[in-house]
Amino acid sequence: MPPGDYELTLEALISSILVEGPNPKPIHWDTHWRRKLVINLAIIANQLWSVGIENLFIDGSFVEEKNHPNDIDGYFECDPKEFGRIIRTLNEIDPHKSWTWPPNDHPKMWYVYNIELFPHFGQKCGIDDITGYPLEFPAAFRQSRDFQPKGIVKIIPERRLK
Repeated sequence: MPPGDYELTLEALISSILVEGPNPKPIHWDTHWRRKLVINLAIIANQLWSVGIENLFIDGSFVEEKNHPNDIDGYFECDPKEFGRIIRTLNEIDPHKSWTWPPNDHPKMWYVYNIELFPHFGQKCGIDDITGYPLEFPAAFRQSRDFQPKGIVKIIPERRLK
């Protein structure tokens, strides 16, 4: 995706080029798998929205021209003072209790939903810029592996559409 922030509802995302594929569509473009990922993202997004989280961003290979992305990566913004309560509530809502981030492993939601979302409340994320400076999620997720600017998708609830 070209650099920038792109606001999409889940409905718009599932019918977008990110799922349906570019034109002409590559022969191995996995539309079925990409739809499944968005359906799983909808579960996670609705849980986040139900606890008052509004800012949810996705990126990774899902927003790139990769035929079969492994997952959807992203982050959500939250208040650090509310983080413990939010995660407890999310785990009460989620039947798999997938809101965990074990050290040196994927979050549990990756194993359940193939979604890998991280909380952001101002901390560094383990990704560096070209000079080796540690970045926060907003900056890190807006650069490619070769440090070029790239686009990111902000998932917005349907009710925000006018």
